[in-house]
Amino acid sequence: MSVLHEEQLREFAGALLTSAGVDPQEAELVARSLVGANLRGHDSHGVVRVKEYVGQIRQGELIAGAELETTCETDSLLVTDAHFGFGQVQCKELIRRLVPKARRQGIACGTLRNSGHVGRLGEWGERIAAEGLAGLVTVNDNGVLQCVAPPGGIGPRISTNPVTIGVPTGGEPLVLDISTSAVANGKIHVRLVSDQQCPEGWLQDAEGNPTTDPSVRFSDPRGSVLPMGGEQGYKGFGLGLLLDVLVGGLSGGFCPPADETAKATNNVLVVIWDPQRFAGQEHFLGEADKLIDYVRSTRRKPGVDAIRLPGDRSTALRRERLAEGIPLDVGTWQRLIEVAGTLGVDVPAI
Repeated sequence: MSVLHEEQLREFAGALLTSAGVDPQEAELVARSLVGANLRGHDSHGVVRVKEYVGQIRQGELIAGAELETTCETDSLLVTDAHFGFGQVQCKELIRRLVPKARRQGIACGTLRNSGHVGRLGEWGERIAAEGLAGLVTVNDNGVLQCVAPPGGIGPRISTNPVTIGVPTGGEPLVLDISTSAVANGKIHVRLVSDQQCPEGWLQDAEGNPTTDPSVRFSDPRGSVLPMGGEQGYKGFGLGLLLDVLVGGLSGGFCPPADETAKATNNVLVVIWDPQRFAGQEHFLGEADKLIDYVRSTRRKPGVDAIRLPGDRSTALRRERLAEGIPLDVGTWQRLIEVAGTLGVDVPAI
């Protein structure tokens, strides 16, 4: 493991993106988002993505400085095209425009198509909840990335189709961030680049046999990620299936199988509610806090120190990594060094 402080890693990632042709302000925003994922233990959505982003910029698949185009707008609706811009930039702008709509109308909905990777989805649930609003954000991969097999099936048919739900409370926002598959596809990639095996229950090979080898996801013929719930994950696969239809159908993007001309992008669906316009903010926060306290007070099994709610682990990790530094596995660190070498960027001391 290599360990870097948050500011050190953020500046390094920003310098790599800037050297690849990204405006410094935009590069800093993307780098901050990536490092924020590392801080919270979501390394699959952190700086391991820099090499991928730089490659996409060089190939014209990711456009620095792209404008967010509005294709349809009403008092409570915003349909947009990201024009292959950075997902961290375009998704932030979409939510920025939706928040005042939600405050005026009580509810607002927006979509984003043709977007670069939007990063850690929980970031967007956190941003919405920090405004005192409740939100749901979900993503598909434009029908191009197919990696999850249906229960009983061998070949992949849909993507991991994650969803985040964030709500305000009397304290820190409560945010759920999950894939509808057994694991995020990026976590398998991290295992591959760090030369580690996957836990049992994540993968099956191209013949449908259980495996812990991450390379089966990227070889030919390809293996599959199992749905949330394992081989019999009907609930996880069903949720992923319906979210795919909603995101692809409403955004103007694609569901699998995509047209041969379709590009591997993110499409996004955002729904925001203003509790004040419903039963009132005070009622919402009171009910949220009451439920949180009630769940945390559950009598615990032997060896269990505390009842953990969504976000608890990532909050604790963020606090720890801000104090002690962010650990990067050998594979991720070597990828960053490799990109730095091609761009002529100095590698920070670790």
